Amino acid sequence: MDYEQARFNMIEQQIRPWEVLDPKVLDGLLKVKREDFVPSIYQSLAFVDMGIPLGHGETMWAPVIEARALQAVQVGASDRVLEIGTGSGYLTALLAHQAQSVVTVEIHADLGGEAERRFHAHGLTNVHTRLGDAAHDWSSDGLFDVIVLTGSVPLPPEAYLKRLTPGGRLFAIVGEGPAMAATLFTCTTAHACLGVPLFETVSKSLVNATEPERFVF
Repeated sequence: MDYEQARFNMIEQQIRPWEVLDPKVLDGLLKVKREDFVPSIYQSLAFVDMGIPLGHGETMWAPVIEARALQAVQVGASDRVLEIGTGSGYLTALLAHQAQSVVTVEIHADLGGEAERRFHAHGLTNVHTRLGDAAHDWSSDGLFDVIVLTGSVPLPPEAYLKRLTPGGRLFAIVGEGPAMAATLFTCTTAHACLGVPLFETVSKSLVNATEPERFVF
């Protein structure tokens, strides 16, 4: 398989038509080898517009979702980034390509361990892996400039909004199926954040995500 041609086609036929035009994002998509982060049995599908199974019911986001999330959060070279849900480690690597450092938290030990091996193989020294349940909060590493939740949440993630620095950005897929909204939250001050829906999609929820209160009749 010609991976470079497939990568080029992914960018030109999937990413750009979805209005992802940020040069930093496109540069990362060219440089970080997606095929190296896909389970070996699915390598031939590395550039297909679909989610890829990772085990434990988890799925690697389709390339367009990854690209839109990256463009939305606008990672800077001095930013500290928190990712909840390491998965394959590909989005982590894309974030690390732009950030000063990335803390990534995974609840499944085997997925986290495999991703960490990939980070080492790619020389990503600014990625710090954590194993744990971060569905409700992650207090161990302080505040962050950018936070990305790779599983959906039914309600805006208030605990994580409080982990953002002033001016910080958080990307999350919010809601319950069949209609969810990929949303960018921006904090103008330590106590004021604005959420803007970007596009509709569907994503598996974070393991142990808080369920909204429901009326019982």
